[in-house]
Amino acid sequence: MPRRKAPLAVLMASPEEIEAQFYEALQTADIERLMSLWAEDEAVACVHPGGERHEGLNAIRASFEALFAQGALAVQPVQVRRLQTEGMALHQVHEQVLVPAAEQLAWVAASNVYLKTAQGWRLVLHHASPGQALELPSLAPSDASVLH
Repeated sequence: MPRRKAPLAVLMASPEEIEAQFYEALQTADIERLMSLWAEDEAVACVHPGGERHEGLNAIRASFEALFAQGALAVQPVQVRRLQTEGMALHQVHEQVLVPAAEQLAWVAASNVYLKTAQGWRLVLHHASPGQALELPSLAPSDASVLH
């Protein structure tokens, strides 16, 4: 079994910075970078569109490793609504996902929750569900499947 590297020590100054890092890690299939963004707490959770709830860092890592085995994810945050307190932030995100096999776009409605820790802002929840296209005339929704 290959030995896993320790997560990168990354200090995130804001929820917006960590969110940008999250989507860049998805787009480059960088599992180490992605995992370095999560809080070191077994209460963290991730739900992929149409998928089950993954709780804890090991389960989250395994779920993303399985997705990245198929390649990087062409996902872009298109619209973000933010709610932030001193120590927690909630981002409601519309994601546009290019599904290569079908050569079409899919939409995902996601909630990203960030917690301010001693190591800076960290991701504690990514919950994504199949969504609908935004009011953009050239884009249409696709059938729902596990996208990320």
